[in-house]
Amino acid sequence: MSISARVTSYLDEQDIKYDTVNHLHTNTSAGTAMIAHIPPKSMAKAVVLEDHDSRHLMAILPADHKVSLHKLNDTLGLDLHLVDEEQVYHMFSDCDQGAVPAIGQAYNMNSIYDEALDQLDDVYLEAGDHETLIHLNKAQFGKLMGNSKHSRFSSETYY
Repeated sequence: MSISARVTSYLDEQDIKYDTVNHLHTNTSAGTAMIAHIPPKSMAKAVVLEDHDSRHLMAILPADHKVSLHKLNDTLGLDLHLVDEEQVYHMFSDCDQGAVPAIGQAYNMNSIYDEALDQLDDVYLEAGDHETLIHLNKAQFGKLMGNSKHSRFSSETYY
């Protein structure tokens, strides 16, 4: 598998300019950053959440951060929890398991991104497989996230 056709279509429809970076097969965002020689803070990962009404939200944060559900729930006034892994596989059936692109809009899902990503000149996202990344410059990432909320809801993890 390579870049998801759904993601490619969405990026093209939104006139988002990007390039791709191929890398050896990896199973984690942090591993991908390491093998692709990208700073982990520049690798955006997706965490799929839902509220008590089963409405979904994609939280997008740097690969070297972990989401704080407490902060996110306080910010949004919601009671979010992680979506079951099997459900995520079903929602992103056009992608390899565990290679969720951090582009909720392509999947008709609202998104919120962590403000830490605003500080970056380059952002990399999973493309839907475990061997390809989407590379966006600051302006294109801003354009992609233009209608998404953003706040500080994650904290750095130390490997």
